Amino acid sequence: MTSHIDPLLTLSPEDTERFGPDPQAAFRVNLAAVEARIAAACARAGRDRSSVRLLPITKTVPAHILRLAHAAGVHPFGENKIQEAMGKRDALQDLPIDWCIVGHLQSNKAKYLARFAREFHALDSAKLAELLHKRLEIEDRVLDVYIQVNTSDEDTKYGLHPDDLPSFIETLGRYTRLKPRGLMTLALLNADMEKVRPCFALLRRLRDEAVKLNPALTELSMGMSGDFEEAIEEGSNVVRVGQAIFGKRPTPDGHYWPGLLKP
Repeated sequence: MTSHIDPLLTLSPEDTERFGPDPQAAFRVNLAAVEARIAAACARAGRDRSSVRLLPITKTVPAHILRLAHAAGVHPFGENKIQEAMGKRDALQDLPIDWCIVGHLQSNKAKYLARFAREFHALDSAKLAELLHKRLEIEDRVLDVYIQVNTSDEDTKYGLHPDDLPSFIETLGRYTRLKPRGLMTLALLNADMEKVRPCFALLRRLRDEAVKLNPALTELSMGMSGDFEEAIEEGSNVVRVGQAIFGKRPTPDGHYWPGLLKP
């Protein structure tokens, strides 16, 4: 079997342990498996496959490994932390990559995101919206944004309270550099999907009301490696999938979805 490894790229023992001896081939197989699961979920929901977009989440994956991922057809890239995204962007600036930021953003990092991100999936305050708008004016850019809503009612999660969404949508209209695309949420981390689904169903209902205030808010960014199929069945348009493509992360909590990565 011919190797897919770039002859100029040397994998460290840590790379091989985490991603295998041929990461590019592994990513291609994993990506195909995720795509098949998305298609099956769409079929069960009576939806067209084209109605769901896969956003691969590349956090903690080193830049040199992301070169192999890009060659395997994994794109765009979604990052949680702006600092990590900036470092990878610098290292991969020769590649045509769309960068999407999906994690909470501190207000003092708005200027960095405004310089290069195509999408931001965690807009959760009027203060941040104003800061981003001002920085985008300086950069002469626009930014697609998803409003993050806390549908699980957990204090540990960011996002607007559902009751605050209508007034925030009205406020967002002042910031013309921000292009609203939809709503985003993080569901409960739970193996019982009957407890997870209500988070998605609530966001769908909120979206149905939100489009009456702003017709551009049509999309739902919801679902990750452990629950994206259920999210699709509940109406998701964007699924944010990382570990099902790249495997377990080398973090203290290991799999974000322990026991939920389906074969």
